[in-house]
Amino acid sequence: MARGPRVVAELGRPETPEETADRKAESSRVYRSSQTFRNLIAALLVTLAVVVVVVLGVPRGDLAPTPTIDVAQAAQSASTDMGRPILVPDVSSTWLVNGAAVAGAEQPVWTIVYATDGNAFLRVSQAFGAGSDWALTTLAGKRPAGTTTIDGVPWDVWRISDVQSAGNVSFALGTQAGPDYVLVYGNADEATTTALASGLTGQIRGLEGGAR
Repeated sequence: MARGPRVVAELGRPETPEETADRKAESSRVYRSSQTFRNLIAALLVTLAVVVVVVLGVPRGDLAPTPTIDVAQAAQSASTDMGRPILVPDVSSTWLVNGAAVAGAEQPVWTIVYATDGNAFLRVSQAFGAGSDWALTTLAGKRPAGTTTIDGVPWDVWRISDVQSAGNVSFALGTQAGPDYVLVYGNADEATTTALASGLTGQIRGLEGGAR
């Protein structure tokens, strides 16, 4: 026995052919949409898995330690190259050495760069065959504010208020040591800078004696 058209509960009557077609089209659209979403999730999971594999596969290791600069060894090498004594201050073991080398073609200068206590810095420079004019150039044309005597050695004194124009240098001490000019400068306080300069007295006397 043939069955009559299906009665749709929501309509209370059989579907028309047009309603049946619309219902099937909507069902297909919902199915395709759900498949697209599932495919997107699957693609994201695959991508995440690849990233995890790559990250875990990259070799790990500690960063290489910063090489320690042996100031005494660098000074000995520089002394041999320059054929003259090189200044090597005796400083606190808490200070870090960031550089120790001779630089400059026309005006060679031996410079040690220290990071001192409290994140301040100090440079000790020995300009070979130079005079006080070299210090003026190094300190952006700033002129000494006066002089002082440390352990019998006369030093020019710079107190610089415009630190940015002078490379963040706020205080400096400079003296002629035989044929060379020695400059101790940075943003460390006056007491710290003076103490370092005092520790150079014997070596400065040696440079003066060698010039005779």
